[in-house]
Amino acid sequence: MKSAAKATQAEDSAETSTQLIRDSIRVAIVERRLSPGTKLSENDVGNLFNVSRTLARAALQALSYEGLVSVAKNRGAFVAYPSPDEARQIFAARRLVEPGILREAAARITPDDISQLKQLLLEEGRLMSERGQTARRAEIKASGDFHLRLAEISGNAIMQRFMEELVARSSLVIALYGQSTVSSCGHSEHGDIIAAIEGDDLDRACRLMLHHIAHIEADLDLRERKSLGLKEAFEL
Repeated sequence: MKSAAKATQAEDSAETSTQLIRDSIRVAIVERRLSPGTKLSENDVGNLFNVSRTLARAALQALSYEGLVSVAKNRGAFVAYPSPDEARQIFAARRLVEPGILREAAARITPDDISQLKQLLLEEGRLMSERGQTARRAEIKASGDFHLRLAEISGNAIMQRFMEELVARSSLVIALYGQSTVSSCGHSEHGDIIAAIEGDDLDRACRLMLHHIAHIEADLDLRERKSLGLKEAFEL
């Protein structure tokens, strides 16, 4: 019995460690501290989190199922490098999913939830006025947290996990294809969405959400580029 209990504890500990690594790398991707194409060796990940290569491999494999990491045979794992077509599919998925999440959230939302959303906006606004990479990363995370908080309020745990994936994958896309240096997720548009929810105008809130997602996507340069040969690439 004792050996079985120890085995269960070891399994629980391994699962917790794997989840910690997954969550930490996901956050680093959302904040764009990890860029598309970054090498993620099992040794480096294991040493960083003080776990075995086996646990590091399990965490990287789990992230690959979310589309955040690419695992190539004989080459290892890398932060995913989404194609323009994948980028379009990610934002198409957001347009389908987020209005539904918004309606579910509005049906359950409380005054405390509204206060928390407004607090997120205040924090986002404060960070926008600050300078430096640390503030910029925090602003990006606060911006994504608005969408994740709505998913949490909806009460649907599956949709919440799905939104975590979509927000993280959107951050990868913006890191690759974004053109502006301003916030990738319009601060004022978040405020307009909250105001529409408070006014019990869900149709308007959904329209604003779709406009908001379109605004983010419009800042991306997803044009296909012709691949050049070696000689052509270096001709002036």
